[in-house]
Amino acid sequence: MRRPGVRIVLVLLGSLATGMLPAALMAAPAEPNHLSPCLLAADPEANTLWIAQQTARRVDLFDTQTRRVVRRITLEARPNGMARDASGRLYIAAGAEEGCLYIVPGELAAPMRADPSRREAGVEPPVLSARQVAGVYPIGHTPTAPRISPDGRWIYLCRRFENDVVVFDRQAGEIAATIAVPREPIAAVLSSDGGRLFVANHLPEGPADGEYAAAEISVIDTAARTVCRQIPLPNGSTGVRDICLSADGTQAYVTHILARYQLPTTQLERGWMNTNALTILDAAECRRINTVLLDNVDQGAANPWAIACSGDGKWICVTHAGTNELSVIDRQRLQQRLRQAAAGELKGGVSRSAEDVPNDLAFLVGIRRRIPLAGIGPRALAVLGNRAWIGEYFSDSLAVVDLAGDDSLQPESIRLAPPPEWTVRRRGEMLFHDASLCFQGWQSCSSCHPDARSDGLNWDLMNDGIGNPKNTKSMLLAFQTPPAMALGVRGGAADAVRAGLRHILFSQRPPEDARAIDAYVQSLRPEVSPYRRDGRLTPAAQRGETLFQQAGCSSCHGGALLTDLKSYDVGTGRDRQRGDPVDTPTLVEVWRTGPYLLDGRAATIEQVLTQWNPEDRHGRTSPLSAEQVRDLAQYVLTR
Repeated sequence: MRRPGVRIVLVLLGSLATGMLPAALMAAPAEPNHLSPCLLAADPEANTLWIAQQTARRVDLFDTQTRRVVRRITLEARPNGMARDASGRLYIAAGAEEGCLYIVPGELAAPMRADPSRREAGVEPPVLSARQVAGVYPIGHTPTAPRISPDGRWIYLCRRFENDVVVFDRQAGEIAATIAVPREPIAAVLSSDGGRLFVANHLPEGPADGEYAAAEISVIDTAARTVCRQIPLPNGSTGVRDICLSADGTQAYVTHILARYQLPTTQLERGWMNTNALTILDAAECRRINTVLLDNVDQGAANPWAIACSGDGKWICVTHAGTNELSVIDRQRLQQRLRQAAAGELKGGVSRSAEDVPNDLAFLVGIRRRIPLAGIGPRALAVLGNRAWIGEYFSDSLAVVDLAGDDSLQPESIRLAPPPEWTVRRRGEMLFHDASLCFQGWQSCSSCHPDARSDGLNWDLMNDGIGNPKNTKSMLLAFQTPPAMALGVRGGAADAVRAGLRHILFSQRPPEDARAIDAYVQSLRPEVSPYRRDGRLTPAAQRGETLFQQAGCSSCHGGALLTDLKSYDVGTGRDRQRGDPVDTPTLVEVWRTGPYLLDGRAATIEQVLTQWNPEDRHGRTSPLSAEQVRDLAQYVLTR
C-alpha cells in the first residue's frame, strides 16, 4: 500500500542512475571541531598515553605527569584499533574498505622526553604525518584490535566486516594467513605466551526466531592458525565491545549487552529489555564461568564499552558509554562470590546457584563502585598503576580516576582541546548514545541499534501491539525510505524516533532532542560492501547482476535506493502477520543487516531466495540452479 508523500520521493529518484546513491547520501558528514577520543595505549615506564582521536583522524601522545599532548601524528583515515609492543612501536589499524596498518617506530617518543620546552603551556606539540614516519600496509575492510606476538613478528588484526582475523608478518610486510570467525570481530586479546588469541565477535550470527541468539567468543590457536574453540555467550548477548585478560592471565572478561528479547517490552524497570553485562571466561579451559549484570535494581548501567584490569590484580574497570560512568569491581571478591554461587553457598540476595547469577541485579552490591564521570561518552580505557584513564568520546576529554581513592571526590576531566562547537548532527549522535534519555538509564537508542544499525535480534515492541516480535531494522536511509517499521506502522522515520522515545525509552523529551536525533540518523552513510573487490564486482557477482534482472528482483529493489517504497504480501508472514503487506526494504548495505525477513528467520540471503520464497513471490528463483542462486546472492551482498 502506497503511503502519503512517497510519490514525490519516487519522482525525485527517477532521474538517478540505477543502483547509484546520490552523492549527497554518500559523502561523510564533517565534524572538524571534534576529536572523539576512542582508544588508549599506555606506556607505563614513560607515563604516557597514546590517544586515538577518531573524528580528527590522528593520534596524540599525552604526558600524564604534565597533562599535555606532546606529540601528534596525523592519519589518512579514522583509527579503529591501537596497540604498543615491548619495544615501544605503535600499531594503528585505520580506515574502512581500504583499511591499513600503520607501524610507528618506538623512538619517536624519545626526542619528546629530551625536550622539556615542549611541555610548556601554549607550545604546540610537533605534528608528524603517519605517511612520512610510519610503515603503511594494506589490510582490508575495517581492521581493528592489532595484537602483537611476544617476539614482535606477528600482528593479529580483526577485519570487522570481512569476518576474519589476519596474521600479518611484520618482517615480510604482508598478510601471512586469514582465519574465519563469526560475525563482526571487533576486539581481541592475546595470551601472554602468544599461544591463544581470544576474539570478541560483536553481534549474533544466524536466525533470530529460535530459542537462542547470541554473540560468541572465538579462541584461535595461533600456532595452528585455526579456531580451536567457540565460546557461546548467554542467550541475548549482543553489542559486544571489548575483551581483556586478568593480569595473571587466568581469566578473560567481556563487555556486552544482555538483551531480554524474548520478553514483552513492557517492564523496563525490571530489566526486561536490555541489561548490561560482564562475562567471565576461564582462559585455560576456554569456557564461560558466568555472566554478571552491571546494572542495579533500579538503575541501569547502559552500554558497557571498554574493559581493563589493574596490574596488581585487584580491580576490573568498565566504562559505561551510555550512563557516563566507570565501574570499579573488586576482582578477588567477585571470584569469591562466583565460587559461592556455584556451590550454592551464597547467603542472602537472589542467586542460589550459578544459573541465577545472570538474572541477579544485586549480585555486585558491595563489591563494585559506580563512579560518575564529568565527561560524555566514556569509551577508551587504560590503567596505569592505581589510576584509570578514560577517553570521553563526545566531550573531547580525558578522565582520570584514582582506583583506591575517595569516591566522594569528583573525578578529574582534562580537556584535550577547546570546547567544540556542537552541530545539531553531533548533538543528535550524542543523544542517540545517551541512556540518560531513558527511564532509569537502562538503554540508549544504540543499545538496539549499535552504530545505528541492527543488534541481530527480534523484539516485541509496543508500536503495534504485543505478541508479534520482529527483527531490528538498520537506521541507515530510514528518512529516505518511508514508511518506518517493517509493517509501515509509522509514516516516516521522524514519527518512529518520537515513538521510540515514548515507547522504548519510556521518556518525554523536549522537541529539540528528537530533531537532533533526526539530523544524526539522516546523516548516516553506507559502508562499501566487503563483497566487492577493489570496489568492483567479482565475476560471480557480475553473473548475479544479470540474474537480478531476470528473476524480477529489480522491479521492487530498483532505483537509487534499491526499493520501490511499496508494501507487498510476499508470503512470509506468520501467525498474526500472515497475509500482511511488508514494506520493501532497501538493499543498500544489506550485507550488514542480517538476519533477514520480518522475523529474522533467514540467516543468509540464499535462504531468502530459496527456503523462504514461497511460490516465487520474492523473485523468480525456483528455476535457478544452486550455483546461480549463489551468484545472485553474491550480487545482492555487494549492494
